[in-house]
Amino acid sequence: MSGVRGREITVLGAGVAGLAVARALALRGAQVTVLERAEAIREVGAGLQITPNGAAVLRGLGLGPALEAATQRAAAVELRDGRDDSLVLRMDLAKLRPGLGWHLTHRADLIDLLADGARAAGVQIRLLQQIDSVDLSGPCPRLLTAQGAESLAPLLIGADGLHSRVRGALNGVVPPFFTGQVAWRATIPAEPGAAPVAEVHMGAGRHLVSYPLRGGTLRNIVAVEERSRWVEEGWNQPDDPLALQLAFESFGPRVRGWLDQVRELWLWGLFRHPVAEVWGRVLPEGMAVILGDAAHPTLPFLAQGANMALEDAWALAALLDRHGPGAATLAAYQDARVRRCDRIVSAANGNARAYHLSGVARGVAHLGLRVAGRIAPGAGLARFDWIHGMDVTRDFP
Repeated sequence: MSGVRGREITVLGAGVAGLAVARALALRGAQVTVLERAEAIREVGAGLQITPNGAAVLRGLGLGPALEAATQRAAAVELRDGRDDSLVLRMDLAKLRPGLGWHLTHRADLIDLLADGARAAGVQIRLLQQIDSVDLSGPCPRLLTAQGAESLAPLLIGADGLHSRVRGALNGVVPPFFTGQVAWRATIPAEPGAAPVAEVHMGAGRHLVSYPLRGGTLRNIVAVEERSRWVEEGWNQPDDPLALQLAFESFGPRVRGWLDQVRELWLWGLFRHPVAEVWGRVLPEGMAVILGDAAHPTLPFLAQGANMALEDAWALAALLDRHGPGAATLAAYQDARVRRCDRIVSAANGNARAYHLSGVARGVAHLGLRVAGRIAPGAGLARFDWIHGMDVTRDFP
């Protein structure tokens, strides 16, 4: 059997990566089952940005109209001085890149879009599937559940996130390290007529990102602070809104006004995980491979976590369909993805440092951005054309 037509494929995880690769494979004729540990497909968190490289994949999957219906197009990205809300640099997306689209969406809306698309393509999504371990020591990948049941998965795709069982089976468990940063997430009602602009308010040792969601009815807030205290990794630790307000009390009235409206707040520690060294393994009677956060977790400072996952999903499905499971597919997949993803992860780390400057370095950097914005208004956006300009559906037709 060549390609993926008629093959039974098991995907662990019903997040962005898992649902996208499931639809991509099902559209190519595979029989795909997604195993999800939760009792329902739902997402905590709030907003995310689909940049042109991710939108290209959604269009390639036939989900372009659903993307337009479920999202709001961003008009610009603005960098602002956190102390007084003053504009440092505006990158006008509609004017500078008129043929491309930046989309602002609620994470749950993206998951719903992908889940509907997967089911429409014939994917079976099985909930309450708690996989405790993945065994790659035999001829075929073997899954062990929390209840002690075992099953074989000849073609296993690990889209199971930061704490991926498949990644652990391929690479061993490598403990992450705390970055010295924590992040809060919240949503508040958006002000009437809120412009579809992603704002980054920068301060010494902290920054805040905000943009409207769901047609301008909600405002997404992600606030990051440097601190030495260790915070448990995860998305579901509630926190007191007063803690967030105190952390940003030196910021301007726009930010403080938003934070005064926060009623429910989630805090998580930002941890660094290395990009996986091994992305897959061929066994005598099967194959296991990883993608998305399971392969290359990233900090949220370039809005590329979901977009990289979408790229991975398309590339992996296309290569499996072209070559079938095997060493050639794994080598081509990892070679195509690892250097790009590693570079994006490194760039995201650099963005965090740039947002948190203080003292003289901060003044010099902000002045440079203001001058550059007047002399060469497209330069700020052009720095990341290597990210946003990639169309993986063109590279892997």
